[in-house]
Amino acid sequence: MIHLFFCPQMTEMALRIHTAHPDRITLGRIDWSYFRDGFPNLRIENAPGLRNRDVAFLSTLTTPGEMFAQLAVLFELPRYAVRSFKLILPYFPTGTMERVEEEGQIATAATLARLLSDIPLTMSGPTQIVIYDIHALQERFYFSDSVIPRLETAVHLLKDQVRAEPDLSIAFPDEGAWKRFGRLFPEFPQIVCLKARRGDRRGVLIKEGDPVDRHVLIVDDLIMSGGTLIECKNLLLEKGAARVSAFATHGVFPNSCWCHLENEDFQTVWITDSCPEQAEAVHSRPPFQVISLAPDIARIVLEPL
Repeated sequence: MIHLFFCPQMTEMALRIHTAHPDRITLGRIDWSYFRDGFPNLRIENAPGLRNRDVAFLSTLTTPGEMFAQLAVLFELPRYAVRSFKLILPYFPTGTMERVEEEGQIATAATLARLLSDIPLTMSGPTQIVIYDIHALQERFYFSDSVIPRLETAVHLLKDQVRAEPDLSIAFPDEGAWKRFGRLFPEFPQIVCLKARRGDRRGVLIKEGDPVDRHVLIVDDLIMSGGTLIECKNLLLEKGAARVSAFATHGVFPNSCWCHLENEDFQTVWITDSCPEQAEAVHSRPPFQVISLAPDIARIVLEPL
């Protein structure tokens, strides 16, 4: 039996995972109370019963305020002599700040990786940290050898949605997205876009591929404001695409930026529920469709050591 703990924001996903596997996964409980000064007052229920058990924690760190309470839990759970520990962190929130280009900048992706690398060892060895479609693959090396970062992708879940789509081509909004995802779509024609100067301003150009009369699906790891996505969509339609859809594993949408995509003539915008609050906000609003990571996370949680 796997003991699955979860932060409050991941309650719905944890319940779906448990409902699908009630005989193999039990839900652990944590009292997420807070003192009057705002600092957490936490308690793991039946903590002594975790000795020599397999434990997982379903986490989201999409706002800095969530991090302290969850880090406190992550540092404590393995100390109860658990047999194994998996941290499921679908979205690595500082991933877009992964490199320094001038003195004084801080690569906060490395900072968060160092914090997570301090999770204590379990009875069977290091914690596995499971992350979906991290922004830059080299971020794996920001983690120390005290933990095992495990990089997963949601692309196969997208393919289940579009397998029957006729005349489908896959587009990438920049070369970075093509390098991350291009090899995962060998069965589809591909279009690679890039940002370059168009006259006196910078804009999106098609580097290779032909969108004419195709249903073009733009693929990237995350959507923030959606500005680049809209630029790419407009260019593809201008160049003859029959229709344009989009997919990003992480719909981050700070300050409800998802509204920028609502009336932009996308056929469909797929995201996953890696950022649960944002996914809940858009799940019934066209053109959005939310693909749940719950079945895939259940598979990972249930994998034997």
